[in-house]
Amino acid sequence: MTYDDANTPDEAYESDRPGRLLRTERDVLIPLLRSTADEAFAAPTCCPGWSVRDVLAHCSAALSRVIESRFEEGVFTAEGNDRDIAERAHWPTSRIVDELEHGMTNAGAAIAASKGLFDGVALGEWVHAGDVRDAWGLPGAYGGDGLADALPLLTAFSKQSSAPPLHADVDGFDEPLILGVTDGSRPPARYIGDAPTLVRLYAGRPLSDSKFELAGATQEELSIFS
Repeated sequence: MTYDDANTPDEAYESDRPGRLLRTERDVLIPLLRSTADEAFAAPTCCPGWSVRDVLAHCSAALSRVIESRFEEGVFTAEGNDRDIAERAHWPTSRIVDELEHGMTNAGAAIAASKGLFDGVALGEWVHAGDVRDAWGLPGAYGGDGLADALPLLTAFSKQSSAPPLHADVDGFDEPLILGVTDGSRPPARYIGDAPTLVRLYAGRPLSDSKFELAGATQEELSIFS
């Protein structure tokens, strides 16, 4: 496989990529959530202080805000996210899952209309789906069919976030990814390993027993998700 489109100029931007990523993840995640016992949603995640239920409430709220263009002061801050979760504290879990399914189905058009402004929301939702799998000890966290769209979005988001330059040789892919800002101020760092571990590095997620090589940058420098 190749990921040349992850490194193409803006004129080759695929506006449907974020929506496609959400819909791909929806088709796997929603059935999983609906078939899981309610008590499992209390499991802690790698997001400090958040249970699986909290992560899902945050995700469903964020997508609803994008669809409805509700961006009052403080939205998407840590405090704003906590308020969104608190507003859903009395909801049955099934209602949160319903809202999440609606968001993953319908947010693509609004994200595309933003011309890249909210692409990071779609990428973040996909990462949070990995957080849920990770919390439940399930395989496939930060991987799966969504990688075809998640990796180009991660590449673009790393540039928007002014991450240091990195040359990533990803297992199973023919072409390297060039992430971060290459401005000549420092030589590109080098990553060798699998795609889910690369996502964990940039998302600031626990690496567990992942096997990889990273030279020229620290894990802290690569983390672009607050």
